[in-house]
Amino acid sequence: MRTMKYVPAAALAVALLGGPAGAQTIKIGVNEPLTGAFAASGTYVVNGAKIAADEINAKGGVLGKSNPTEAAAVAEKLINSDKTPVMMGAWGSSLTLAVMPKLMEYETPMVVETSSSGKITTSGNPYIFRISPPSAVEAVAFRNIVDKLDLKKVDFLVINNDWGRGTAEDFGKMFKEKGISVGLVETMDQGAQDMSAQLAKIKGSDAETVIVTTAVDQLTLIFKQAAALGMKKRIITTGGSQNPDQIIAQAGAAANGTMHLTTFLPWFPEKTPNPEATKYFISEWKKRGFDFAGCTESFRGYDGIRTAAAAIEKAGKAEPAAIKTAMWDIKVKGLNGDIVFRKAGPEGKESGQSQPNVYLIEISDGKIGMKSL
Repeated sequence: MRTMKYVPAAALAVALLGGPAGAQTIKIGVNEPLTGAFAASGTYVVNGAKIAADEINAKGGVLGKSNPTEAAAVAEKLINSDKTPVMMGAWGSSLTLAVMPKLMEYETPMVVETSSSGKITTSGNPYIFRISPPSAVEAVAFRNIVDKLDLKKVDFLVINNDWGRGTAEDFGKMFKEKGISVGLVETMDQGAQDMSAQLAKIKGSDAETVIVTTAVDQLTLIFKQAAALGMKKRIITTGGSQNPDQIIAQAGAAANGTMHLTTFLPWFPEKTPNPEATKYFISEWKKRGFDFAGCTESFRGYDGIRTAAAAIEKAGKAEPAAIKTAMWDIKVKGLNGDIVFRKAGPEGKESGQSQPNVYLIEISDGKIGMKSL
């Protein structure tokens, strides 16, 4: 697997009033990819995080008043130099897995806002608190609708990293349990731009459906290349990092008929678990001039920072051990459901896993519609 260049994004900060002498700064470290194949997604998450920081600051901050601060560097710098007692990151599963040993070494908790690999919460890291669904949770949610879709045989085309391979494994297991045959499992490098060889194999198979897992720019290429090959199979994407509006804009008619598992419904605020909060977030997003397509990524940064802030508030102090303990006792009304952590992983070293809602949407005639799960 190739290694991507990874640049952490920012250290958003909140400040605790320390008496007449002034305010102590409490930093929440935010690590997201700002270069390479996932730069757009990482930037969306960072911008969502900034909206949360500004909202918290406007309400008086955590344990006092607060202000955002400038970007920090890597996880070790965030913990050691910037003294961040809690972090959020790191978008991609491989990136998060790479950061996890540092969390153990420095005993610092991290809110995982996007990564879906099962390894993240099953490897015995008690400093991990994930608000995004692992691919196994997506698979369980999707299980409820497979009968309606009349799936018979499924192929996979996934990015060749922990995220993609984990999806193929978790969804493949679910399909087999449902009596649905699993055919080809094709992979692609994260920087690949020509997937025609893999798509030609899939076109020639007897599967009627292909599950695709990668980020939005590569998805756009896949849809265009599939259309150019005359491939008529049903395409369903997973992972919640598709940005369907961006796909429509970039892939045009090639996106029609594609289906996408997502964890947020910015197109239908009234159908979300927290409609008023959803409307507020979308309003703020638009007010700042950001592209609406980014909402499906950015809400994670918004919810992630709010989760970290709630744990600081519950802890009553900006100390990693206290924040880690407090994570187990918080309940945050997230944009895709209540954020409450349940134990996952080996006994005595459990990670925290929240159970967000999962939705299936379909693009038809350049518009987004919702299917029930």
